[in-house]
Amino acid sequence: MRTIFVFLFITIFSSGMAQNSNKSFVFRVLANKGVNHVKKAADGKKVILRTGLTLMQDDEIIASTGAYIGLMHRTGRTIELRAPGVTKITDLETKLANSKTSVAGKYANYVLAKMNGDGGNENYRANMKATGAVERSSGSAISAMLPTSVNVLNPEAVIRWNSVEEEDAYYIVSVKNIFDEELLSAETTKPYIKLNLDDENLANEQLVILNIKVKDNPDLFSPDYGIERLSDEKEAEMMASLTQLKSEISGDSPLGKLILASYFEDNGLTLDALTQYEDILEQSPEVEDFKMLYGEFLIRNGLSKLDE
Repeated sequence: MRTIFVFLFITIFSSGMAQNSNKSFVFRVLANKGVNHVKKAADGKKVILRTGLTLMQDDEIIASTGAYIGLMHRTGRTIELRAPGVTKITDLETKLANSKTSVAGKYANYVLAKMNGDGGNENYRANMKATGAVERSSGSAISAMLPTSVNVLNPEAVIRWNSVEEEDAYYIVSVKNIFDEELLSAETTKPYIKLNLDDENLANEQLVILNIKVKDNPDLFSPDYGIERLSDEKEAEMMASLTQLKSEISGDSPLGKLILASYFEDNGLTLDALTQYEDILEQSPEVEDFKMLYGEFLIRNGLSKLDE
């Protein structure tokens, strides 16, 4: 009799553990564009898909035409959905079945923590105001979205600044060495440039000084910004961990770049992180969640502030 009781207890306990295991989430929504839904396996109801929502094993995603859905697996891996129609969560998990992660999971969860911080969606709307605010002039000077001194790992960087109210303004971007010798000068009508530190005029410089001014208007100019390459020792250290991270993600996708941005920010490489956000918005300008995350990044790093 006792043997039968023990057998029944183990059977019921094992069954309960299996059910609890099935209840743990499989994916979490990182980004969402379009009116998309998820059919919940628990009750068969359709729920509007939103950022931060957890998806269970037997749920189904119903994507609209023109949708973009970015998902983070519980292991930290990311996957994107763009095709309209019904997709089973089990099918998505199968695609990632052989994937293992160590570094990527940390930074995927770092992104998610920022998205689920205090303030929720209202905080996102405020950040949208901040993202727009960086494009307006202060009325007296130009402010680049940079600390006054910044270290950089990657040679390619996007330098953005607030646009001035002057009509048809031409910006002159000047890059000098520590001896105040001009190495590079560029003119643009846009409030940003793409700078390549491996350019033949800059490749041998450890530290460069950048400033921006409006052509033919001496009253509109920026302070000097120092951009310094990492030391060889620090660069080697960073590249080792970065190589591991890149092996776990798709670095060319918006979600991959989002995780890279989190990695760079966590390691104090603000300009590298900002450049990743710029690339994300260039790839997917229609995804509002990415704009909101960019706005939050700017505020968090003191590169922009909310409108009054």
